[in-house]
Amino acid sequence: MSLMLPTLAATLVFCTLHAYCQPASAPGDTAQQHQMKAQQYMQQHRPDLAIPELEAAVNIDAGNLDAQANLGVLLYFAKDYAKAAPHLRAAVTAKPDLWKIEALLGLAEWRLNDQNNARTHLTSALPHLKGEKVQREAGDALLQSYTATNELDKAADTVAVLLESDPTNPELLLTSYRFYSELANNAMITMALAAPNSPELHQAMAQELARHGQDDAAIANYREAIKLNPRLSSVHFELGSLLYDSLDEKLQSQAQAELEAALALNPNDEKAHLTLGQDAVRRGDIKAAFDDESRAVELNPDDPDACTELAKTLLAMKQPEKARTLLVHALQLDSMNETAHYRLSTLDRQQGKADEAKQELVEYQKYKAMKEKLRAIFRDMRVKLDDKPEDEGGMSK
Repeated sequence: MSLMLPTLAATLVFCTLHAYCQPASAPGDTAQQHQMKAQQYMQQHRPDLAIPELEAAVNIDAGNLDAQANLGVLLYFAKDYAKAAPHLRAAVTAKPDLWKIEALLGLAEWRLNDQNNARTHLTSALPHLKGEKVQREAGDALLQSYTATNELDKAADTVAVLLESDPTNPELLLTSYRFYSELANNAMITMALAAPNSPELHQAMAQELARHGQDDAAIANYREAIKLNPRLSSVHFELGSLLYDSLDEKLQSQAQAELEAALALNPNDEKAHLTLGQDAVRRGDIKAAFDDESRAVELNPDDPDACTELAKTLLAMKQPEKARTLLVHALQLDSMNETAHYRLSTLDRQQGKADEAKQELVEYQKYKAMKEKLRAIFRDMRVKLDDKPEDEGGMSK
């Protein structure tokens, strides 16, 4: 009974491989004849007949790269991993940039429980397989291997490579979320055990509390971190940002001092300049806003938020063309920036560009609705966390 070659193998055998290298020279016509017969059998979807021909070619000329690689591929897809591995290895040793072949070698080794060699070859090949079907299979094998040994950092790095090829894949995104959440939890536990009253632990606790909307407790932990070490610029910035976003005007008024403290310790903190500029806008100090937002754009010209905020200030200063340049650049960096779409729509309308204004307004409404849905999801998550029932001892389950 003949074996039907999978699509991936058909892609690899006798076509892709020749794109990698020139045909190997054989010591005589006999080896070439065996290869030609093997090719004919593959065209007839008869890998069972092609394999003996390639074996004969390899026996005649062990240095025949085409024969070694194609034989290894056919044996791999025939699930004869033990026989496939030496031929795939010979091909990769002779020409290390045969990435698909190296991936199949790693997969064969993984199935043979040769984990060390499998990881070496799969990790080497994975970044070079973008757009190839074999990349996901190689990535999944690595993920299983690293998860089995609890090497979550390496697993997370593997998912990151897969996401470069498929950035909106929900399964990969969920896997990434799980790994990074587990890494964050492990780091928090380790920190709590190693440095239970450190400013870093209070900062981490504040970040987590703020993420779940427990702002009062987050502020208290930030202040405790500053009390323990007032020279942590990132703590001043994070506290200043949280105060700036507060609905309490008294807390809002405390944001400027924290942001200025962050900049005193780190004058090149682009995000602190940006937030301080936004705070200046709130206070009605347009000159201060322009100075800080301009500095933010200078430090990071490709921050879409900085470009958008400076554009808003330039519009207030009656400099529409400079604002337009920044808004267009912001949208090149982040097409979902609804604020930039809205500001550009307003500017287009003011300058008599009705069609452009209408299109920008449509984009603004689309992305605004999308982000509102996201906010609703996160609000629901926060409510569920806050409403967890308590057990008899008063501890959350």
